[in-house]
Amino acid sequence: QVFTFNRVEIRVQPSVKVKNGAPMSIICHADISKNTDFQLKHNFTIFKDGKIVFMTVSDKEDARYEIPVAKSRDTGDYECTVKADGKLRFSNSVYVWVAGMTKPILTADKKEVLEGEVVKLRCELPEEVPPLEFFFRKKKTNSTPKEKRVPEQNQNFSEVEYYIEEGDNILKFDCFGKRQVRSGWESSKYSSETLVTVKEPFIKPTLITGPSSNVTEGDQIEFECSTVVAQMRGIEIILQKNRTILNSVRDKKFLKHSTVATQEDSGEYLCKVEQGAVSKTTKLNVFVSELFPKPTLSASMTKLDESKDLNLSCGINGFRGANFSIVRKSSSGDILLKNSGDLAMKVNVNDTGSYTCKAEVKGIVKESKPVRVNVYAPVSRPTLSVVSGSPEVVLGKPLQLICRSVMGTPPITFTFYKGDEVKKNVTNDTYAMFLDENIGLNDNGGYKCDARNNHSSGVKTSNILNVTVIVPIRDASLGSFPYGEVEAGRDTAFLCSVKEGSWPIDFKFFKKTDNEVLLHEVTEYSNVSIWLKKTMKRKDTGTYYCMASNKASMDVRSRPITISVILAAWQKGVIAAFVLTAIAGAGAVTLWWFLHKKKKAKGPSMEMSGSALAPNLTSEKLTRQPSDGNYYSGSGYIEDNENHMKSTDESKGPDLESAEVDYTEVEVSTLDTHREIDPVPIHFPAPEQKGTETVYSEIRKTNN
Repeated sequence: QVFTFNRVEIRVQPSVKVKNGAPMSIICHADISKNTDFQLKHNFTIFKDGKIVFMTVSDKEDARYEIPVAKSRDTGDYECTVKADGKLRFSNSVYVWVAGMTKPILTADKKEVLEGEVVKLRCELPEEVPPLEFFFRKKKTNSTPKEKRVPEQNQNFSEVEYYIEEGDNILKFDCFGKRQVRSGWESSKYSSETLVTVKEPFIKPTLITGPSSNVTEGDQIEFECSTVVAQMRGIEIILQKNRTILNSVRDKKFLKHSTVATQEDSGEYLCKVEQGAVSKTTKLNVFVSELFPKPTLSASMTKLDESKDLNLSCGINGFRGANFSIVRKSSSGDILLKNSGDLAMKVNVNDTGSYTCKAEVKGIVKESKPVRVNVYAPVSRPTLSVVSGSPEVVLGKPLQLICRSVMGTPPITFTFYKGDEVKKNVTNDTYAMFLDENIGLNDNGGYKCDARNNHSSGVKTSNILNVTVIVPIRDASLGSFPYGEVEAGRDTAFLCSVKEGSWPIDFKFFKKTDNEVLLHEVTEYSNVSIWLKKTMKRKDTGTYYCMASNKASMDVRSRPITISVILAAWQKGVIAAFVLTAIAGAGAVTLWWFLHKKKKAKGPSMEMSGSALAPNLTSEKLTRQPSDGNYYSGSGYIEDNENHMKSTDESKGPDLESAEVDYTEVEVSTLDTHREIDPVPIHFPAPEQKGTETVYSEIRKTNN
């Protein structure tokens, strides 16, 4: 028995879109091929949105899931599986849409409510599956319905509360629902209307005035606000005018308020009754006729010099019989000047201020518009000075000036001049500032300022301010004489100069060491400073520089110079003499030793007396020829000297070849063979010794 699945498919009858309430069938079909006609059991499983909704076992190739009345909740993706003898196959997925939603059910928790109360509504779609959206509507006569939207993700009903407002009487409520399908949103029908009756907790208040509707300034006016309430507890009545509460009562049905009418009492009045969340209002416009107009205050002058006469006059055009008073305003209150309509006074600066007059008729007081009077004291002569205090400014830097007038009634107008040119006008109380931003080399004078106010005395001018322009130091340099090398013990002159700069100039001379050492400091009214350093020493060798500064407060440093202190000529002579003396002494000792050794080698010929030779001196020989002549010289001397050079070569090394050769004349006295020879005087030309030297000597014999 061999079989195979050709395909498994799912079908919907009558179609994939079914009307809500109509019957619907979901059919799972298995197409199977067999090698023989044998019976085969099939396990059918039908899924909706991944959940099992139907299972059956059949030997037929079809299975039917019948839905007699299709609802919107049956909308979804359907698929099926078929299992037979261990083999399993899946169908494709089919989306089924049950079009149309059931009608929602609306209920209200109250059928009768008071204004200010709340009614709770419940809308339900019992056959629908969330997520859903519910829409509630509040409808009243001759008005647009008020709608509320409430989404519900996990339930098929929703509840809302509606506040019952003033003016609501008979209300109708309904609702409908929406759900989202693959093609968009689908809406249900509207629910049946639910009727709610509204009662008033109190009626709209009434507001009246008395004793007459025609009110004139000075009349007594009375306001009465009343209402009818169902329940007195919590009731409140408030009387307002332009947001100002005039009076109020609690737990009463009426309110009374009276006052003497003025023209300012004209306007709109509001009677408001409140209880809980309910508020009802009534408006009333009141007009108060004018008894007399406001007075007018006039002044003979509004700007005048101190000690001048001021006349103030108060009156009402076309009206007599008012009582007048003139007052001056102040921060602490009105100051009564005179209970009259006219006032004459001699003024001083303290009389500056605002003046008004008041008129009184039948207890009604009216006040005029204020009149401002300014009394001026003359300005004093201004002083012009530099803000920093010093009348000096660095070239290219800003200069700030202040012009001040000690006396004078503000506002004072200050005018700054540079030369004859007006630079700035400033109006202030007692002083003004002026900034000249870029000072040039020639801007060293001609500043002045004027001061004036509204006093008739006119303009006052300051003295002319001269300003010193300080030129900063530029390009400092240092030199010396002698320059470079200086003999020890000599004086050295250091010269520090600047290319440009205002006097006085501070010059400082330094020697550069690990810690810079200040050697000399001086202030000069010149661009040059010379410092003479006495008796230079070897320790004064080093690097020197100078620094220059003036009132511009900028230190300018020169390039450094190097001074080497060398030995003086007499010091070199002393050293040379000392060296020559040392060489002469060494030569004498060497000669004595050489002659003494020769005497011992050839018998009693000649001896030399003197100091013992130092053990480190080089040996030399003199060969004497058998002759009675005056000089001893020749080949024997040279040969002996050559032997000496060779031996010296072997011991001293190759430096001997470059040694200088000096000839020295030696005088020898011939004495008895058995007597010692006197010391021989030797004269050296005092050359500077360099390395190892070989000395050639002539020995002259004298007959003594």
